[in-house]
Amino acid sequence: MLDLTGLRRAETALRASEERFRTILDTIEAAFAIVEVKFDGDDRPVDYRFIEANPAFEREAGVNLRGKWVTEFAPDLEQFWFETYGRVAKTREPISFENYAEAFKRWFDVRAVPVGAPDDRQIAIIFNDVTARREAEERLRASEAWARENVERVQLALAAGAIIGTWHWDLPSDRFTVDEGFARSFGLDPALGREGIPLARIVATVHPDDQAGLAAAIDEVVARGGAYAHQYRVRRHDGRYYWIEANGRVDHAADGTPLSFPGVLLDVQERRIVEQERDRAIAQLRSLTETLEQRVAERTAELMDAEEQLRQSQKMEAVGQLTGGLAHDFNNLLAGISGSLELMSTRIAQGRLKDVDRYMAAAQGAAKRAAALTHRLLAFSRRQTLDPKATDVNLLVGGMLDLIQRTVGPSVRIDTACHPDLWPALVDPSQLENALLNLCINARDAMPEGGRITIETGNRWIDRPASLRQDLPEGQYLALSVSDTGIGMPPEVVAKAFDPFFTTKPLGQGTGLGLSMIYGFAKQSGGQVRIHSVEGEGTSVSLYLPRHRGEAQAEEAAPQGSLRPVAETGETVLIVDDEPTVRMLVTDVLAELGYTAIEAADGGGGLEVLRSDARIDLLITDVGLPGGLNGRQMADAARVTRPDLKVLFITGYAETALLSNGQLEPGMAVLTKPFAVDTLASRIRELIAR
Repeated sequence: MLDLTGLRRAETALRASEERFRTILDTIEAAFAIVEVKFDGDDRPVDYRFIEANPAFEREAGVNLRGKWVTEFAPDLEQFWFETYGRVAKTREPISFENYAEAFKRWFDVRAVPVGAPDDRQIAIIFNDVTARREAEERLRASEAWARENVERVQLALAAGAIIGTWHWDLPSDRFTVDEGFARSFGLDPALGREGIPLARIVATVHPDDQAGLAAAIDEVVARGGAYAHQYRVRRHDGRYYWIEANGRVDHAADGTPLSFPGVLLDVQERRIVEQERDRAIAQLRSLTETLEQRVAERTAELMDAEEQLRQSQKMEAVGQLTGGLAHDFNNLLAGISGSLELMSTRIAQGRLKDVDRYMAAAQGAAKRAAALTHRLLAFSRRQTLDPKATDVNLLVGGMLDLIQRTVGPSVRIDTACHPDLWPALVDPSQLENALLNLCINARDAMPEGGRITIETGNRWIDRPASLRQDLPEGQYLALSVSDTGIGMPPEVVAKAFDPFFTTKPLGQGTGLGLSMIYGFAKQSGGQVRIHSVEGEGTSVSLYLPRHRGEAQAEEAAPQGSLRPVAETGETVLIVDDEPTVRMLVTDVLAELGYTAIEAADGGGGLEVLRSDARIDLLITDVGLPGGLNGRQMADAARVTRPDLKVLFITGYAETALLSNGQLEPGMAVLTKPFAVDTLASRIRELIAR
């Protein structure tokens, strides 16, 4: 059982966060979108696609944008937009700007910020249509420029009626005489304007919020004299407030006494509305930009946190599946081993030795199956110990055809299509044989009524587009494919085919490690494996292995082991391993072969012996050793003073320190734990005899 509470909470939180984010996007007035920028082969931006676009954005564009490339609905869009968005996507630096889009005949205020992972090339865009403001500003600038260049004409225009009112304020008597236009602007009786109005009566019609500012401006200009200009709101005869601008001049007497304050009124209501709309739009945009960046950052953080929780949950689910399958298989094997050993002990105590061989064979068989399971797990995790050689894969396939035919049975026909000029591959031939046999067995199981298996080899050039599709570096590869005419697999099964312990076979008829082992072996060898399957038509599995620039090595005959004495007088072997049982086993084998054995439990102790004057004809060492000095480091240090030292590494794990440039140095060999005693004896004799 697997507790999925954390996963469900993460999914619920993710959905709630997405709903909040969607609500924000759908309700804000600013146009917002997330786009993915497309680059050509020279890394130049050529298009962008809308991943998200809120309703405001679609109203601005006049089209539903989601999922569309911009060139679909605006093929004549200026290059400026592609270059600007491409620069933000590549440099990850936000940008704000205003620009005119010829394709839309409008001005836009734009804020672009990067979102997501750098490789996604995605950015968020905040749009605002500022065409009205820009046009108003342009009219204002044109008007001001025209006025500066045509002062006299402006004065004539004002005199011709652009002025809405005039006044003359006699400061000593505090009496305003105003024309009819002034009186209407302040909602006053024109007759009063001819008689004279006090300042307080005029100020009473000014908007309450503007009265203090007006009083301060008047006091300031009366005190200093000279030109005056001030804008404020007044209540006209219809009861509504309007913006006006008062322009005048205060004249002083020779002694500095203020005498008169004449002036004119200008209607600036429309201009103030335009300016207020502009200021409001700028403030809204600034606020939206600041808060939106924060919301995008918060949303991104929430999504990343939810994704991390989901990944962790999936990882724990995978670990649970892996450990569950591993425990099931190993417990079965350990039951066979421990039970056989107990019965052997009982029968020996009873003197019934004739049954011992049967129990011993059962224990050895279970131990071998456990070793095979471990090797498959290491292959899946790309940690198995490989012994790569330049290999003629055609020759390897030809040598296995009889074994494959016997294994799959007479109801399955084996066809081959081998490329005559196949490139060699640098690969562990025994592991490749194992992978090929596994693929043929899988193909046989997919054809319960019989059928045809085709084994094919060929040379392949993987270019950049293909390398992206197949998750392979560009280059030259040889392909080994096994195809069948079986039942095929649906896409959801193909997607899980490489998962450890995943199998479609009935319980007890498959470990679920075959394809995962093949996948790990291919990746560890620098290649890849791909599956193509169609239900009812069959399956094809292809291994891609990097081409080796060199000649394939001739196949060597396997040495025959023996435990009879073969050592010459004085030949000595140093055994370094932190596991006492392994040291005991190797020491006993060496004694049977007639060698003198010296033991050490760690790299430091082994190196001390190697730096002494003792005769050492062979070093047998584990790779992973305690004390900070591993087996490879110890061997390299010993070869400084003993350059001809022979070394046999015994390991159950592919430590990265073992191989140099993918190969062992001359005079070195590797033996994978667990190993047969006769195999150990053969390797010892072979290395010492070199």
